Amino acid sequence: MKTFSKFGAVAAAVFALGGTVVALASPASAAGRNGVCDSGEFCYYYNSDNKGSVSDFTGSVADYGASQPSCYDFKGAGAGKGVCVKNHAASVWNRSSKTVRVYYNSNYGGTYQDFKAGAKGNLKAGLKNQNASHQFAPASRTNMSYALYKTSGGRISCGFDGYSSTPGRHEGIDIARRVGSNVYALVSGQVIYIARGRTGSGGLSTIAVYNASLKKTVIYLHSAPLSSLRTGQTIARGQLIAQESWRGVSSSGAGHTHVEMRLGRQTHAAKSVGDPHLDNPNPTSFWQSQGYNVR
Repeated sequence: MKTFSKFGAVAAAVFALGGTVVALASPASAAGRNGVCDSGEFCYYYNSDNKGSVSDFTGSVADYGASQPSCYDFKGAGAGKGVCVKNHAASVWNRSSKTVRVYYNSNYGGTYQDFKAGAKGNLKAGLKNQNASHQFAPASRTNMSYALYKTSGGRISCGFDGYSSTPGRHEGIDIARRVGSNVYALVSGQVIYIARGRTGSGGLSTIAVYNASLKKTVIYLHSAPLSSLRTGQTIARGQLIAQESWRGVSSSGAGHTHVEMRLGRQTHAAKSVGDPHLDNPNPTSFWQSQGYNVR
């Protein structure tokens, strides 16, 4: 991979501007980042076991950038100096006073690894040389499979597949627990549509909850809506809305709740079976933003 030193990148920028010095600094030249792991900083190392060039940070970064001269790079002496940090770090030293979380994806998404204050260590398999963002003092998250039922025993039985693998093309997330389990709202909002359906293969049940501030609708399928639930009602996050059932599911006793995030105000789940187009974006970042692990 072709890389440039900090000096070379700055010199090129000055030359291109006719020698004029510009006050705006790129992320790679931000103040305080000097390639030395100082007290209060979170530091990446290019090699395992805290060896090689260092890239030091004093706060969260959602996107490191992928190429020079604008990326966050390794600045310290040693192997890897000048290489962009994204997907090139092997170990860390957290010299800050807060837990720091390293993520696989940009914008604090995907699999992650936490490093407590003062911790040193290698990135685990799946994150070594596959790091894209980090976050100081990350908020704790709850597994969706726990939050939907407010108890253990739930599991994701079928995930969002990006219209690639699941028969029937799946645009939501199926979460299963025994029939009769209480089902709770994952997001607050207004109930804008209810279809109660029938147990078994006929009559798909639906609860659509629109959150105006998020401009998104969360739709629950197959579960049995509470008899007291009404269209127009405002519900809170964590409020009981239904019981686990198998309304509209073709196989007897296959109880689960299909949870689907849709953009804007929507009353029905996306058309899935036989539809050649994906209508919903991958919901992982949305659920993470709401404090959930997609687990």
